[in-house]
Amino acid sequence: MEGFTGEKSFTMQTMQKILIVEDEQTIAETVELFLKKEGYQTERAANGKRGLELWRAFAPDLIILDIGLPELDGLEVLKTIRNTDSVPIVMLTARSEEIDQVLGLGLGADNYITKPFSPRVLVAHIQAMLKRNNQEEDTQDVIRIENIEINNYEMTARVSDTELNLTPTEYKLLHHLAKTPGRVISRWELLEVSMPESDALERVVDTHVKNLRQKLDEAGAKDIISTVWGTGYKLNLSA
Repeated sequence: MEGFTGEKSFTMQTMQKILIVEDEQTIAETVELFLKKEGYQTERAANGKRGLELWRAFAPDLIILDIGLPELDGLEVLKTIRNTDSVPIVMLTARSEEIDQVLGLGLGADNYITKPFSPRVLVAHIQAMLKRNNQEEDTQDVIRIENIEINNYEMTARVSDTELNLTPTEYKLLHHLAKTPGRVISRWELLEVSMPESDALERVVDTHVKNLRQKLDEAGAKDIISTVWGTGYKLNLSA
């Protein structure tokens, strides 16, 4: 990491850092090789405890996190990180049933990939996620609805004086809903806006909206998002 200035660049991938938390050495080494060829800085951890240590020390721009880890499993690692950090997280799962477990717990992963997978496909997903999170379009866009303020330049959202600790996916869902308040937006449209590179099903949107609602409720914007059964969601003009 010699020469790193601490400033993120939107044009140089070499400034972007990725943490790989995976106990299967062959998978971890292969993924790291592909990422380094694309110019990313990488760190690797073979267990959950070490993964948390590197997350704190390395301050990655994105984390690749396996669920089945020794010492501390991936779900506990995800939960710990999400307590304070909205860094994009891609979960690696050995079984599709594990995705159901992550969704059921509502822990806030941004993407899910089931093993076995193509490292090239994973890298493409990562590139799309980082590009999406670093986009500078609509930088002056500030939306105010009720007591909510969404600042797309800072990628922050506030309810009155309380800043919401949103994941990138939750932020993009809120921003898209707030651009056309009162309009019913389908789950598919929300999935395309918030996770266009994902292979996830529409039900993933329900989990992210559930987490978003909880954060809004706790900050004082209760019931601002309504469910339109069989269709999707809308942001209410008055809650």
